[in-house]
Amino acid sequence: MYNENKLSLNFDTKTLKHFKLVSLLFGALLAFAGISGIIVPQLMAVVVNIFFGWLLIFGAGLGLYLVFLTGGRSFITWLKPILLLITGIVFLLMPDVGIATLTLLIAFYLLLDAYGNFGVAFEFSAHKIRGWILLNGIISLLLALIILFAWTTQSATILGIFVGISLLFDGVVIFMIGLLAHK
Repeated sequence: MYNENKLSLNFDTKTLKHFKLVSLLFGALLAFAGISGIIVPQLMAVVVNIFFGWLLIFGAGLGLYLVFLTGGRSFITWLKPILLLITGIVFLLMPDVGIATLTLLIAFYLLLDAYGNFGVAFEFSAHKIRGWILLNGIISLLLALIILFAWTTQSATILGIFVGISLLFDGVVIFMIGLLAHK
């Protein structure tokens, strides 16, 4: 029978010890990276920008290789990998542009999240959870507006803090899973 309050994993003792060690180490490293990002958000923003720049370049290389393998003869088949390559290069050579772009994408995501929450709250109009859904939507909307009003001047700070907070909470959760692994 399924018990939603207890997670049942059937691992041997050796695997469980390894999982616990890796979870504790990885969780602590993520939490440290998150705290570092909150303390020095501009540095975190540069690191995130470099990561995305290289990710785009890698994706472009893979795309160009696949288009070459499939014998792409029209310009349109080459367009996406070329645009990915150009974007990745721009992110690396002009980090301010990349950081501003990533921050604007976070604002766009938060606006979509707010819109979705308001729509779901409308659907749950008769339920008690509606207030929490509305609150989530309002918070997402406020965060998006803060980003949009401070976008051009504070992009690095906003991006670094948001990524830092995310890494911190991810690290804490993974660390807690490691602590609970032996039970």
